Amino acid sequence: MDLRSLRAKGVEPRESMRAVLRGWRLRFNVHHFFRHEGGVGNIEPSPHPADHVWGVLHLCEPQHLALLDAAEAYGHGYDRITVQVETERGLQAATAYVGIPSFIDEQCRPTQRYLNILLNGAEASQLDPDYIAALRATPVHVKKPVAPFAPPAGDFPHFDAASLAHHPLYTALAGSVFDMSGARWQHDFLKGFFGGRDMTLFHLKRLDHSDGSETLDDIRHNRLTPAQRAYLDEYLHAYSDEYEYVGRYHYD
Repeated sequence: MDLRSLRAKGVEPRESMRAVLRGWRLRFNVHHFFRHEGGVGNIEPSPHPADHVWGVLHLCEPQHLALLDAAEAYGHGYDRITVQVETERGLQAATAYVGIPSFIDEQCRPTQRYLNILLNGAEASQLDPDYIAALRATPVHVKKPVAPFAPPAGDFPHFDAASLAHHPLYTALAGSVFDMSGARWQHDFLKGFFGGRDMTLFHLKRLDHSDGSETLDDIRHNRLTPAQRAYLDEYLHAYSDEYEYVGRYHYD
C-alpha cells in the first residue's frame, strides 16, 4: 500500500485508488525468508461474510509485473490470483498475491517495521479509520537484539561488483560476502535473486522510514544512521546463520 515501498522495487503506478476486498481477511502467516523478520502479509477467504480487507489498487505498466513477481517471490512464496475489489468507480478486477501453502506458518507475526510500512500506506491513502486502528493493534514479532556484526578472523578473498558477478551463488551485504550454495530449500528463490549481487541497498530501501534516496555513496562513506546500521547488523547475522562467510566486499 505504501507508494515509497513500491518505488523502491522500481514500480511507479500510473494511478492508485482505495479498494476493499469483501469476504476475505488479512493475515501475516507467510513466513519471511529470514526468521528474524517474522511473518509477512497474506489474504485468505474468510468464513465470515462481513470480513474484508482494505487496500490500494494500483494501475501498473505491463513491465512492472516482473519486478513485483521478483519482490514477492512469485511461484515460491506467493502465487498470483485475480480478485474483484470495490472502488469508488465500482467493481474492478485486480491481481493479488497469496501465500503458497509450504510458506504458511500460523504462528508468525509481523515485525513493527513491516507493520509500519502498511500503516504508512493506509494512512496516506486515507483508508477506513477503524481498519487502520485494527491494523495498528496487530500483535508484532519480538526480535532478539543483536550485537554489531564482526566478520570472522582469517585471510579471506576480496570482491568488488565485477568479481562478485562471476560467482552466481555468492551475495554481498554491508562489506561481507556469503556463499548461498548450502542454504536450505526455502532460499532457492533467493539464490537467483541475490546471487552475484550486493544487496545492501535492497535492504536499506525496505526500512519503514526509507525515502528511497539511499545510494552506494552512503554505504561507501559510511553515511548510515544508527537505525540503518542496526538493521544491516540484523541481516548480517541472519546471512551468517543461513549462508557461509567467504570474503570481504569493497564498494570502490
